[in-house]
Amino acid sequence: MTSPKLDRALLRSLPKVLLHEHLDGVLRPETIIELARAIGYSALPTQEPGELAAWFHQGANKGNLAEYLQGFTHTIRVMQTEEALERVAYEQAEDLSRDGVVYFETRFAPIFHTRERLTHQRVVSAVLKGLERGRQDFGIESGLIICAMRNMQVSLEMAELAVDFRERGVVGFDLAGEEGGYPPKKHVDAFHFIQRENFNITIHAGEGYGKESIWQAIQYCGAHRIGHATRLIDDITVSDGKVVKLGDLAQYVLDKRIPLEICLLSNVHTGATPSVSQHPFRIFYQQKFRVMLNTDNRLMSNTSLTREFEVAHEAFALSLEDFEKLTINAMKSAFLPYDRRCYFIYSLLKPGYAKAREHLLTQTGDSPP
Repeated sequence: MTSPKLDRALLRSLPKVLLHEHLDGVLRPETIIELARAIGYSALPTQEPGELAAWFHQGANKGNLAEYLQGFTHTIRVMQTEEALERVAYEQAEDLSRDGVVYFETRFAPIFHTRERLTHQRVVSAVLKGLERGRQDFGIESGLIICAMRNMQVSLEMAELAVDFRERGVVGFDLAGEEGGYPPKKHVDAFHFIQRENFNITIHAGEGYGKESIWQAIQYCGAHRIGHATRLIDDITVSDGKVVKLGDLAQYVLDKRIPLEICLLSNVHTGATPSVSQHPFRIFYQQKFRVMLNTDNRLMSNTSLTREFEVAHEAFALSLEDFEKLTINAMKSAFLPYDRRCYFIYSLLKPGYAKAREHLLTQTGDSPP
C-alpha cells in the first residue's frame, strides 16, 4: 500500500525541528539590499530582490563547495553591525516560524563579523538579542552554535567564546569551512576544551571530503553530531540498492546513535551527491541511522524545511509517520536539556503529528484503524 500524497500545505503545517542552518545563508534578498544601501556597499550584482535571489541560487547551484561559498562574501559584508546581526537573526526566527519550525539551532562564525571592529562578544550578543526577540514575538525557541573555521587558527578562542555564552543562549560548538587539507584533528585542542567543559559538539564532516573526515570528527574531536556526513556511504557496501555490509565506522555511528544532519538540496548544489534521488539519505534511513532533514542555507539553495520535506517525500516516498520519526530524531539530537527535549516531543511534536494524521484521514476518507 502506497502512502497518500502529502501536499505542501500539510507539510508546512507539521511541527518541525531544524538543527543545521547557517545565519549568513538565510538573509532575505530585500534585507541584503537595504543593509548594503545603509553602509554604502555597492558590490551587489543587482538591486532587485527577485533577481538577487536568483543570482544567489544560480551561483550556488554549480556542483562544488568552493563556488557554493562565494555568495557568502555579500551576506557577510552586510552583517558587520550589531543592528544588522540582530535583524538577520530576528528575521530568521520569523521566517522559520512561518514554515512550521518550533525549535531551531542556527550557527555562524563570529570572526567574519569584526570588519567594523566589533568584538566577538558584541557580535554574539547581537545575534542572541535577535533570537530572543524572535522567541518573544513568534514563540519559536532557538539555540546558537559558534563555528570555528578549518583554515584559521582561532578555534580555541571560538571554543572559549562558546562556553562563555552557554548561559545566554549558545548551545554548542562547530567546525566549518573547506574540508580538503584542513582535517578536524588540527583543531583538537579546541574540542578537548569543549569536552572538559561538558559542552556540545557538532562538526561539518564528510561533505566535501571522505569518510576519514567523519572518523576524525568523532574519534579525535568527540563530535556528538555530524553535519552532512554524506561520505559515510563510502563505509557501507551496497549491492543492487541493498546494504551488504557496514564498515567499522558506519557500524559505530549506527550503534552509538550519532546524529547525521542531512541537507538534501544543499548536498546536490555543492556536488556532495549527484541528485536527491541518489543521496545516501535513503540508505541511512533504511538502516535506521539517526538522521534528520535540514536546510543548510535557505538563500543559496532556494529552500525551506517544508521544501526539504517535499523533496524527500517525492524522492523517497516518505510518509507522515516517516516525517514524524525524522522530526523526533532531530529533537532527540538537539543541544537542549533532556527535560526540554521531552517537552517538545510530547507536548508539541506528537500532538502536532496526530492532528495532521486526523486531517489526512478526513481528506482521504479513510477511517482510523
